[in-house]
Amino acid sequence: MLDTLITNKTRLKLLLRLFLNSESNSYLRGLEGEFNESTNAIRIELNRFERAGFLVSVMEGNRKVFRANKKHPLFGDINSILRKYVGLDQIVENVVQRLGHVKRAYIVGDMAMGLDMKVIELILIGNGINKSYLTKYVRKAEKLIHRHILYLIVGEEQELLYLKERKEALLIWKSNDGKQ
Repeated sequence: MLDTLITNKTRLKLLLRLFLNSESNSYLRGLEGEFNESTNAIRIELNRFERAGFLVSVMEGNRKVFRANKKHPLFGDINSILRKYVGLDQIVENVVQRLGHVKRAYIVGDMAMGLDMKVIELILIGNGINKSYLTKYVRKAEKLIHRHILYLIVGEEQELLYLKERKEALLIWKSNDGKQ
């Protein structure tokens, strides 16, 4: 759907990589390896985004590292569109909120790093979550978003242990405040 509006595949990959998880950052050669595309195509899009104010950059040694500009007036809108594109909004609506005992939910793995994958890895933090009820809603969400969802239920006392082992973790839901 989004690839119909944004026909440049490099541009779409950059949006997903840097705007889906706003804490994510990367540099040109790293993106070249991830995207398996020429540095020139990636450089052109990075420069366009930076000139438009969508990206900010800092020099780390001899590398220019880019990240999403969270202060840009359209940042929230872009992030919301990308979450809808990959189905994160429907995961929250159809799975997490109806379970009642979930304290926090994280996306981990490649999707948390902003890579558009067909598998979404989800860690649910909470005690007393009904696994059969969860399985039912995960299957419904999978049909809606056309992606496979792998999930792990972790007790609150084990949260830091599991998240420490993950390279990236994107908090998508918190029970006290509602949606993240």
